[in-house]
Amino acid sequence: MTDSTSPVRVAVTGAAGRMGRMLVAAVAGRSECRLTAALERPGASVIGMDAGVLAGCDPAGVTVGDDAAEAFAAVDVVVDFTTPEASCAHAAAAAKAGCAIVIGTTGLAPEQHGQLDVAARHVPVVWAPNYSVGVNLTLRLLAQAAAVLGDDADVEIVEMHHRHKVDAPSGTALRMGEVLAATLGRDLDVVAEHGRWGRTGERGRDRIGFHALRGGDVVGDHTVVFAAEGERIEITHRASDRMTFAAGAVRAAVWAAGRVPGRYDMDDVLGLR
Repeated sequence: MTDSTSPVRVAVTGAAGRMGRMLVAAVAGRSECRLTAALERPGASVIGMDAGVLAGCDPAGVTVGDDAAEAFAAVDVVVDFTTPEASCAHAAAAAKAGCAIVIGTTGLAPEQHGQLDVAARHVPVVWAPNYSVGVNLTLRLLAQAAAVLGDDADVEIVEMHHRHKVDAPSGTALRMGEVLAATLGRDLDVVAEHGRWGRTGERGRDRIGFHALRGGDVVGDHTVVFAAEGERIEITHRASDRMTFAAGAVRAAVWAAGRVPGRYDMDDVLGLR
Protein backbone atom coordinates (compact mmCIF):
# COMPACT_ATOMS: atom_id res chain seq x y z
CA MET A 1 0.00 0.00 0.00
CA THR A 2 1.14 3.55 -0.64
CA ASP A 3 1.75 5.92 2.26
CA SER A 4 -1.59 7.72 2.66
CA THR A 5 0.20 10.86 3.84
CA SER A 6 2.22 11.18 0.62
CA PRO A 7 0.84 12.28 -2.77
CA VAL A 8 0.29 9.47 -5.26
CA ARG A 9 3.10 9.51 -7.81
CA VAL A 10 1.62 9.54 -11.32
CA ALA A 11 3.05 8.95 -14.79
CA VAL A 12 1.13 10.15 -17.84
CA THR A 13 1.75 8.48 -21.19
CA GLY A 14 1.04 10.19 -24.49
CA ALA A 15 1.74 13.47 -22.72
CA ALA A 16 1.73 15.54 -25.92
CA GLY A 17 -1.71 14.38 -27.10
CA ARG A 18 -5.01 16.13 -26.44
CA MET A 19 -5.90 13.82 -23.56
CA GLY A 20 -2.31 13.60 -22.36
CA ARG A 21 -2.14 17.35 -21.86
CA MET A 22 -5.51 17.30 -20.11
CA LEU A 23 -4.29 14.53 -17.81
CA VAL A 24 -1.18 16.48 -16.87
CA ALA A 25 -3.36 19.49 -16.04
CA ALA A 26 -5.79 17.32 -14.05
CA VAL A 27 -2.95 15.84 -11.97
CA ALA A 28 -1.70 19.37 -11.28
CA GLY A 29 -5.17 20.27 -10.00
CA ARG A 30 -5.31 17.61 -7.28
CA SER A 31 -3.37 17.74 -4.04
CA GLU A 32 -3.58 13.95 -3.51
CA CYS A 33 -1.23 13.25 -6.39
CA ARG A 34 1.76 14.70 -8.19
CA LEU A 35 3.15 14.28 -11.66
CA THR A 36 6.35 12.25 -11.47
CA ALA A 37 6.83 11.18 -15.09
CA ALA A 38 5.53 12.08 -18.55
CA LEU A 39 6.14 9.95 -21.61
CA GLU A 40 5.96 10.17 -25.38
CA ARG A 41 7.04 7.85 -28.16
CA PRO A 42 10.77 7.71 -28.92
CA GLY A 43 11.83 10.42 -31.31
CA ALA A 44 8.92 12.76 -30.53
CA SER A 45 9.81 16.42 -30.86
CA VAL A 46 8.60 17.18 -27.32
CA ILE A 47 11.13 14.93 -25.60
CA GLY A 48 12.93 17.04 -23.00
CA MET A 49 10.19 19.65 -22.70
CA ASP A 50 8.59 20.44 -19.34
CA ALA A 51 5.31 18.51 -19.20
CA GLY A 52 3.47 21.30 -17.40
CA VAL A 53 4.48 23.91 -19.97
CA LEU A 54 3.51 21.50 -22.75
CA ALA A 55 0.06 21.18 -21.17
CA GLY A 56 -0.33 24.96 -20.89
CA CYS A 57 0.14 24.93 -17.11
CA ASP A 58 2.83 26.16 -14.77
CA PRO A 59 6.16 24.32 -15.07
CA ALA A 60 5.88 20.86 -13.51
CA GLY A 61 9.57 20.21 -13.06
CA VAL A 62 9.06 16.98 -15.03
CA THR A 63 10.49 16.63 -18.52
CA VAL A 64 8.90 14.44 -21.16
CA GLY A 65 10.85 11.21 -21.64
CA ASP A 66 10.57 8.03 -23.67
CA ASP A 67 11.75 5.27 -21.30
CA ALA A 68 8.66 3.57 -19.88
CA ALA A 69 10.58 1.04 -17.76
CA GLU A 70 12.57 3.75 -16.02
CA ALA A 71 9.54 6.00 -15.52
CA PHE A 72 7.21 3.28 -14.24
CA ALA A 73 9.78 2.13 -11.66
CA ALA A 74 9.48 5.53 -9.96
CA VAL A 75 5.68 5.90 -9.78
CA ASP A 76 2.64 4.44 -8.02
CA VAL A 77 0.28 4.55 -11.00
CA VAL A 78 0.33 5.13 -14.74
CA VAL A 79 -2.50 6.89 -16.60
CA ASP A 80 -2.68 5.83 -20.24
CA PHE A 81 -4.88 7.22 -23.03
CA THR A 82 -2.89 6.20 -26.11
CA THR A 83 -3.54 3.41 -28.63
CA PRO A 84 -4.55 -0.23 -28.11
CA GLU A 85 -1.07 -1.48 -28.96
CA ALA A 86 0.70 1.08 -26.77
CA SER A 87 -1.71 0.57 -23.87
CA CYS A 88 -1.06 -3.18 -23.87
CA ALA A 89 2.69 -2.59 -23.91
CA HIS A 90 2.36 -0.08 -21.07
CA ALA A 91 0.21 -2.53 -19.06
CA ALA A 92 2.93 -5.18 -19.40
CA ALA A 93 5.59 -2.65 -18.38
CA ALA A 94 3.50 -1.57 -15.38
CA ALA A 95 3.08 -5.19 -14.30
CA LYS A 96 6.84 -5.66 -14.47
CA ALA A 97 7.47 -2.44 -12.53
CA GLY A 98 4.82 -3.21 -9.91
CA CYS A 99 2.73 -0.06 -10.37
CA ALA A 100 -1.00 0.29 -11.02
CA ILE A 101 -2.26 1.42 -14.42
CA VAL A 102 -5.42 3.29 -15.42
CA ILE A 103 -6.31 2.91 -19.11
CA GLY A 104 -8.84 4.94 -21.07
CA THR A 105 -7.95 3.68 -24.55
CA THR A 106 -10.92 2.37 -26.54
CA GLY A 107 -11.07 0.09 -29.57
CA LEU A 108 -9.23 -2.79 -27.85
CA ALA A 109 -9.72 -6.20 -29.45
CA PRO A 110 -10.67 -9.19 -27.26
CA GLU A 111 -7.10 -10.50 -27.30
CA GLN A 112 -5.86 -7.10 -26.14
CA HIS A 113 -8.27 -7.17 -23.22
CA GLY A 114 -6.72 -10.56 -22.52
CA GLN A 115 -3.33 -8.88 -22.28
CA LEU A 116 -4.76 -6.48 -19.69
CA ASP A 117 -6.06 -9.50 -17.77
CA VAL A 118 -2.53 -10.91 -17.71
CA ALA A 119 -1.17 -7.65 -16.30
CA ALA A 120 -3.98 -7.59 -13.73
CA ARG A 121 -2.62 -10.79 -12.17
CA HIS A 122 0.27 -8.69 -10.90
CA VAL A 123 -0.98 -5.10 -10.45
CA PRO A 124 -4.26 -3.17 -10.31
CA VAL A 125 -5.53 -2.49 -13.84
CA VAL A 126 -8.42 -0.05 -14.23
CA TRP A 127 -10.00 0.08 -17.68
CA ALA A 128 -13.11 2.02 -18.60
CA PRO A 129 -14.37 3.27 -21.95
CA ASN A 130 -15.34 6.54 -20.30
CA TYR A 131 -14.13 8.10 -17.05
CA SER A 132 -16.84 10.76 -16.80
CA VAL A 133 -18.77 10.41 -13.55
CA GLY A 134 -21.90 11.51 -15.43
CA VAL A 135 -21.53 8.78 -18.07
CA ASN A 136 -21.15 6.10 -15.43
CA LEU A 137 -24.29 7.32 -13.65
CA THR A 138 -26.02 7.30 -17.05
CA LEU A 139 -25.15 3.61 -17.42
CA ARG A 140 -27.04 2.95 -14.19
CA LEU A 141 -30.07 4.87 -15.48
CA LEU A 142 -30.00 2.86 -18.71
CA ALA A 143 -30.03 -0.41 -16.80
CA GLN A 144 -33.01 0.78 -14.74
CA ALA A 145 -34.93 1.90 -17.83
CA ALA A 146 -34.25 -1.34 -19.68
CA ALA A 147 -35.35 -3.41 -16.68
CA VAL A 148 -38.69 -1.58 -16.52
CA LEU A 149 -39.38 -1.39 -20.27
CA GLY A 150 -38.13 -4.87 -21.14
CA ASP A 151 -39.06 -6.00 -24.64
CA ASP A 152 -41.80 -3.36 -25.00
CA ALA A 153 -39.37 -0.78 -26.40
CA ASP A 154 -36.97 -0.82 -29.34
CA VAL A 155 -33.47 0.35 -28.36
CA GLU A 156 -31.22 2.53 -30.50
CA ILE A 157 -27.88 4.09 -29.50
CA VAL A 158 -26.67 7.24 -31.26
CA GLU A 159 -23.24 8.74 -30.61
CA MET A 160 -21.30 11.65 -32.08
CA HIS A 161 -17.63 12.56 -31.75
CA HIS A 162 -15.07 14.84 -33.37
CA ARG A 163 -13.73 14.11 -36.82
CA HIS A 164 -10.40 12.81 -35.47
CA LYS A 165 -11.83 9.82 -33.56
CA VAL A 166 -10.54 6.64 -35.21
CA ASP A 167 -12.84 3.93 -33.78
CA ALA A 168 -16.58 3.45 -34.18
CA PRO A 169 -18.87 3.00 -32.47
CA SER A 170 -17.33 4.66 -29.44
CA GLY A 171 -16.23 2.58 -26.50
CA THR A 172 -18.89 4.33 -24.42
CA ALA A 173 -21.62 3.41 -26.90
CA LEU A 174 -20.47 -0.20 -26.87
CA ARG A 175 -20.49 -0.20 -23.07
CA MET A 176 -24.04 1.17 -23.13
CA GLY A 177 -24.98 -1.67 -25.46
CA GLU A 178 -23.38 -4.21 -23.14
CA VAL A 179 -25.32 -2.86 -20.14
CA LEU A 180 -28.58 -2.88 -22.07
CA ALA A 181 -28.04 -6.37 -23.49
CA ALA A 182 -27.13 -7.80 -20.09
CA THR A 183 -30.22 -6.25 -18.51
CA LEU A 184 -32.48 -7.52 -21.30
CA GLY A 185 -30.92 -10.99 -21.35
CA ARG A 186 -29.58 -10.69 -24.89
CA ASP A 187 -26.26 -11.51 -26.53
CA LEU A 188 -24.92 -8.21 -27.87
CA ASP A 189 -22.76 -9.97 -30.47
CA VAL A 190 -25.95 -11.44 -31.92
CA VAL A 191 -28.39 -8.51 -31.63
CA ALA A 192 -26.14 -5.51 -32.37
CA GLU A 193 -27.04 -3.77 -35.63
CA HIS A 194 -24.53 -1.18 -36.83
CA GLY A 195 -26.23 1.36 -39.07
CA ARG A 196 -28.67 0.52 -41.84
CA TRP A 197 -28.54 0.70 -45.62
CA GLY A 198 -30.88 -0.33 -48.41
CA ARG A 199 -33.80 -2.72 -47.97
CA THR A 200 -33.08 -4.01 -44.50
CA GLY A 201 -36.48 -5.50 -43.82
CA GLU A 202 -38.51 -4.98 -40.69
CA ARG A 203 -36.59 -4.17 -37.54
CA GLY A 204 -36.13 -7.16 -35.26
CA ARG A 205 -37.68 -6.61 -31.83
CA ASP A 206 -34.56 -7.83 -30.07
CA ARG A 207 -32.10 -5.67 -32.01
CA ILE A 208 -29.92 -2.99 -30.40
CA GLY A 209 -29.00 -0.40 -33.01
CA PHE A 210 -25.75 1.60 -33.11
CA HIS A 211 -25.23 4.78 -35.10
CA ALA A 212 -21.91 6.66 -35.15
CA LEU A 213 -21.71 10.29 -36.25
CA ARG A 214 -18.38 12.08 -36.78
CA GLY A 215 -17.67 15.76 -37.35
CA GLY A 216 -16.29 19.03 -36.09
CA ASP A 217 -14.91 19.23 -32.58
CA VAL A 218 -17.67 17.36 -30.72
CA VAL A 219 -16.19 16.02 -27.48
CA GLY A 220 -18.75 13.25 -27.02
CA ASP A 221 -22.55 12.95 -27.21
CA HIS A 222 -24.44 9.74 -26.45
CA THR A 223 -28.20 9.20 -26.64
CA VAL A 224 -30.11 5.98 -26.03
CA VAL A 225 -33.62 5.92 -27.47
CA PHE A 226 -36.26 3.60 -26.02
CA ALA A 227 -39.04 3.67 -28.63
CA ALA A 228 -42.28 2.04 -27.48
CA GLU A 229 -45.80 2.15 -28.91
CA GLY A 230 -47.16 5.64 -28.31
CA GLU A 231 -44.15 7.05 -26.44
CA ARG A 232 -40.41 7.48 -26.63
CA ILE A 233 -37.82 7.90 -23.88
CA GLU A 234 -34.40 9.39 -24.60
CA ILE A 235 -31.52 9.37 -22.15
CA THR A 236 -28.66 11.63 -23.20
CA HIS A 237 -25.23 12.52 -21.91
CA ARG A 238 -23.27 15.34 -23.55
CA ALA A 239 -19.66 16.14 -22.74
CA SER A 240 -18.48 19.68 -23.51
CA ASP A 241 -14.97 19.52 -22.05
CA ARG A 242 -12.39 16.71 -22.13
CA MET A 243 -11.33 17.72 -18.63
CA THR A 244 -14.37 15.76 -17.44
CA PHE A 245 -12.70 12.55 -18.64
CA ALA A 246 -9.26 13.55 -17.39
CA ALA A 247 -10.54 14.43 -13.92
CA GLY A 248 -12.33 11.08 -13.65
CA ALA A 249 -9.22 9.21 -14.77
CA VAL A 250 -7.05 10.97 -12.19
CA ARG A 251 -9.68 10.18 -9.56
CA ALA A 252 -9.35 6.54 -10.63
CA ALA A 253 -5.56 6.78 -10.39
CA VAL A 254 -5.69 8.03 -6.80
CA TRP A 255 -8.15 5.22 -5.97
CA ALA A 256 -6.07 2.51 -7.70
CA ALA A 257 -2.74 3.27 -6.06
CA GLY A 258 -1.95 0.54 -3.56
CA ARG A 259 -4.96 -1.68 -4.40
CA VAL A 260 -4.54 -5.42 -4.69
CA PRO A 261 -3.95 -6.75 -8.22
CA GLY A 262 -7.05 -7.24 -10.37
CA ARG A 263 -9.24 -5.81 -13.14
CA TYR A 264 -11.31 -2.82 -12.07
CA ASP A 265 -13.60 -0.27 -13.71
CA MET A 266 -15.38 2.96 -12.78
CA ASP A 267 -18.11 1.12 -10.89
CA ASP A 268 -15.36 0.07 -8.48
CA VAL A 269 -13.86 3.57 -8.33
CA LEU A 270 -17.23 5.21 -7.65
CA GLY A 271 -18.43 2.54 -5.21
CA LEU A 272 -21.36 1.57 -7.45
CA ARG A 273 -20.68 -2.15 -7.53
